[in-house]
Amino acid sequence: MNSKERIISALSIRQPDRVPLYIHGINEAPIIGIGKHITEGLPESKQFYEMNDSEKMKLLDTLFLLHEVFGVDGFTSFEIGHEIEINGLDVKDDWGVIYRRNPHGLPVPIGHPLTNVVDLNHFPIPEPERAHLLLLDLARDRFKGEVALFWLMRGVFVHSWRLTGMENYMIKMYEEPEFIHRISAMVTEYNLKQLDLLVSAGIDVLVVEDDIATTNNLLISPKHFMEFVNPYNKKLVERAHHLGLKVVRHSDGNLWSIMDVLIDSGYDGINPLEPQAGMDLKKVKDAYGNKICLLGNIDCKELLTKGNPEQVEAAVRQAIDVAAKGGGYILCDSNSLHPGVNPENCIAMFEATKKYGLY
Repeated sequence: MNSKERIISALSIRQPDRVPLYIHGINEAPIIGIGKHITEGLPESKQFYEMNDSEKMKLLDTLFLLHEVFGVDGFTSFEIGHEIEINGLDVKDDWGVIYRRNPHGLPVPIGHPLTNVVDLNHFPIPEPERAHLLLLDLARDRFKGEVALFWLMRGVFVHSWRLTGMENYMIKMYEEPEFIHRISAMVTEYNLKQLDLLVSAGIDVLVVEDDIATTNNLLISPKHFMEFVNPYNKKLVERAHHLGLKVVRHSDGNLWSIMDVLIDSGYDGINPLEPQAGMDLKKVKDAYGNKICLLGNIDCKELLTKGNPEQVEAAVRQAIDVAAKGGGYILCDSNSLHPGVNPENCIAMFEATKKYGLY
C-alpha cells in the first residue's frame, strides 16, 4: 500500500498493511527542530511571517521532506494568503476578523465585524479564492498521489464566533437565535463553495476543524450544539461524501456528550482524542471503534514536551495495542506538534509507529 491507500483504508475502518501515521498540525519550531536531523541550511527558529522568501521556501521543503523521510501518510493543508498585515502584531482575514499574533505567532481573534443584524445586513461576504489553495497545490505536486491530502476547514461554530465574538455569540443564541442561524448559513454556504474548489485541487480528506469543548465539557450545551452547529457541519459531511471524500471531525476536549451525534452525522474519523479531556483511547475504541476511525491520543501536552523518547515509544506501542486491531486507527498526537514539543520525541513517535504498527 502507498500512504494514501493506507489512510483511506483506515478511514473506511478496514485494516491496512500498517497503522497510518499522520500530523494534524505542526508549527515552525518543530519543523526546524526535526528538520535539522535530515537536511541542512535551515533558518533559526522564528515565525513564518518573520522569514524572508528563501527561508520560507526552505521551511516548506523541509516540511515535505520530513513527511517523506519519516513516512508520514497524510499531509495537512490550509488557506494561506487570505490575510493582510495591519501592523507588526495584527492581521485581518478576508472576512474582516482581526487577529493578534501571540508570542508563538499563533493568531488570536480580537476584532469581530458582526455585532448585530445591521452589520450582517450590510456585510460583504467574500468568495473562496483558488489562489488561497497554494499549499495544497504544492503538496499535490510534491507527493504525486502517493500521500493522502487533508484540508483543514473551519467549521461553523469556530467560524461564526470569530465573526461575532464568543461572548456575543453566547448571548445571541438566547436573545436573537435567528442572528446566529444567519451567520451559520452564510459560513456554510462559503464552505460548500470552497469544497468544490478543493475537490478540483485534489484533496482526499476534509477535516471539519471546529473546536467545541473544554477539558471537562462542551462550550455550549448539547441542545445548542444540535440546533446551531451540527446541522450546518453535517451539510459539509454530506456534500464531501457525495464528492467522494472522507471526512474527519476535529475538536479538542471532552466529546462524550455528543459522540453519538457525531457518529450519526456520518463522519469517517474523529481527531484528536485528547487524553487529558477524558477521551480514553480504549474506551472510545470499545464504544465506537467499529463505527468511526480514531485519530490521535499521543499526548502533546505533557509527554511530547516533557517526556523522553523511551516514554514516547511506550505510549505509541500502547495506543497501537489498544486501538489498531481490525483497522480504523491512525496514529497522531493529541492536538498538534506545537512549539513546545521536543523534536526528539516527535521523531520517536514517528519511528515507533513503524516499529510496532505492522498488522
